[in-house]
Amino acid sequence: MKQNKNILKNPGVQSLLTSLLCILLGLFIGYLVLLLINPTGAWGAITNVMKNFLTYSSAKAQLKYLGNTLVRTAPLLMCSLSVLFVYKVGLFNIGAAGQYVAGACACLYAALYLHWHWLPCMLLAIAAGALLGVISGLLKSSFNVSEVISGIMLNWIALYITNMLLTNVKEATSPYTYQLKAEGPQAILPQISLSKLLSSNQYVTIAIPLVILVSVAVWILLEKTKLGYELRATGCNPVMSRAQGVNTGLMKVIGLALSNGVVALSGALLCQYQGYTDVNMGRGAVVIGLAAVVIGQAVLGRRGGRMAVQLGGVILGAVIYYIVYQVIIFAGFDTDLLKMFSAVVVAVFLGAPHVKAQLKAHSRSKKGDSGHAKNE
Repeated sequence: MKQNKNILKNPGVQSLLTSLLCILLGLFIGYLVLLLINPTGAWGAITNVMKNFLTYSSAKAQLKYLGNTLVRTAPLLMCSLSVLFVYKVGLFNIGAAGQYVAGACACLYAALYLHWHWLPCMLLAIAAGALLGVISGLLKSSFNVSEVISGIMLNWIALYITNMLLTNVKEATSPYTYQLKAEGPQAILPQISLSKLLSSNQYVTIAIPLVILVSVAVWILLEKTKLGYELRATGCNPVMSRAQGVNTGLMKVIGLALSNGVVALSGALLCQYQGYTDVNMGRGAVVIGLAAVVIGQAVLGRRGGRMAVQLGGVILGAVIYYIVYQVIIFAGFDTDLLKMFSAVVVAVFLGAPHVKAQLKAHSRSKKGDSGHAKNE
């Protein structure tokens, strides 16, 4: 019995239980809202979840869809990583949606129109996003234009350029571009041996190890290099950093360029998975990134001080967010309800650390009162 109590006091177990409770509570609150909106459709949604869960009960199907989950989580993780990175520089990347589309557009255009290989396509996507970041950073450092305003305006520019470029690779009878698998197979990311373990899932490519490599590279940059320390110092205190000889304007440009490049890479990865590009594919990219960061920080709590732990929290937050996303999709909800459920789950995660702190304070006060009573 004591051993069970000790396990429950373990911080890792508490974090896991907190995550599960937040997900269940968020879905339950969303279900209550759905009952108020459409009582007859609410029960049907729950039965759809159970039917879909039982459909994939075989081990082979579960492994296959685990592979799909990992691959679809990769772009979400990149978005979350960019949000965390630019936050360290003291900025906010509001233009993630446009950079997302710009990266996907550059990747697809290079693959279908220029017939490039997958590696140059990825590099061009990163360069397209970084260029938007450099423009936004120069406007910020040279003319003190808010990165929020410049990010929104650059979004529109990126979307119009995307529309113009993709008309060259668009199907004549539909509003969509040509399929990457049919017209540009040389640009598809190569598969890895992990796909054999996941029921020979064709979508399990090098996107998964690529995300890990980018995460490690971001950690090394911010924790082990002089440039990383200057970036973080600019985010913490730009006035003091400037007094110490740090070029804070240059740091802002570099920070936005790197952050935007990571977002563009996430758009390229999603384009690889879908096989086409849509101007609406980047909608909600900032919200997704923030949601994953918030969920990761809520799960880690006070242990999320170090950069390596924060990166791990971003990975965990992206996975949890996508699991919740998939559960809601399996239920067959409308798109607007999908956003509502996601928002409720994130709101619960936001409130979880405060509730947890209040419960700990309450338990300490009870122990203190009982101790005083015994002494008396």
